[in-house]
Amino acid sequence: MTIANVPSVLAFDRKLEPSDALMFSGNWNDSADGKKWLPIELFERRNRAVKSNFKQEVLNDEELLQKEITEANLSWGDDAALAHNHDTLRVSFSLRVVSGIEQPSVCNEKRFEDCFKTKISAYVQNGLVELANRYAYNIVNGRFLWRNRVGALAAKIVVDHSSLDKELEFNAYDFPLNQTNSNNIELGKLANLILQGLSGTENILLKVSAFVQLGEGQRVWPSQEMVLNSPKGEKSRHLFELNGQAAMHCEKIGNALRTIDNWYPDATTPIAVEAYGTVTQRGVAYRSSRNDFKTLLLAWLNESDEQAKEITNNKHFVAAMLIRGGVFGESAGDGEN
Repeated sequence: MTIANVPSVLAFDRKLEPSDALMFSGNWNDSADGKKWLPIELFERRNRAVKSNFKQEVLNDEELLQKEITEANLSWGDDAALAHNHDTLRVSFSLRVVSGIEQPSVCNEKRFEDCFKTKISAYVQNGLVELANRYAYNIVNGRFLWRNRVGALAAKIVVDHSSLDKELEFNAYDFPLNQTNSNNIELGKLANLILQGLSGTENILLKVSAFVQLGEGQRVWPSQEMVLNSPKGEKSRHLFELNGQAAMHCEKIGNALRTIDNWYPDATTPIAVEAYGTVTQRGVAYRSSRNDFKTLLLAWLNESDEQAKEITNNKHFVAAMLIRGGVFGESAGDGEN
């Protein structure tokens, strides 16, 4: 029985569900005392800057160029920073780990669904260990901090779960961003919790806090809101806030956690798991139509039962896409749920 195409209606629910992350200001030595951390509030910054970008027709006209150079570049937008007597940023969020990658949330072809369940269920028994380790690695290295991690004096990650005798604590800089795995014992405990959630052994809710020593009064970087067609002369940069507190989008946290794909051809660094390996910041899709999600999924489903038992990097990628979630029907565009 050959599966030639994915169904016209096919979707998967996301299995790693981070909350939005709240940002607090405090001091490094007070990391254990939650009462000493203050919510970071956004404020507006207005600057009179210098223009440094011109259209080609302006560059070709010296008189016009000189005129525009003398005009101020007015900047108005949101900003956020630590209090001036505080040196450390705290970023806190929760992470729910959900099982069921072997069951599509929506599928309109029973033959496809039956085959899918059989093949993916076999993977769940043995293959999820690798993915759980990679997701754990991206928690303990603080990748989810994005720009807030760069150049910090110190970065500490603390993870808690109801089953733990004490919180797990990690030095984020012990886990380089260009790697995806470590044999660290404490990381293994975290990976095992994630594995329990993904495999359905237990319902898992993790609490994650990152402490980043930046220096007194230093700027911090919440998520930026996308504002389309902002009127000229109005505020041009809008940062994300929850009830007045600086925050980071759950989507941005999730993108960091799933930055585990170094299985694509000629990989040099992990990228976020996407159907075509798309990295919009670089304008590159690292996976062609020969090793994209749908192609590899169909190849897996059409393997013999004996071949299907083998755990390969392609299967890790497909399973990671199922954990990512999305709408993948043949007549629909790919999108994230």
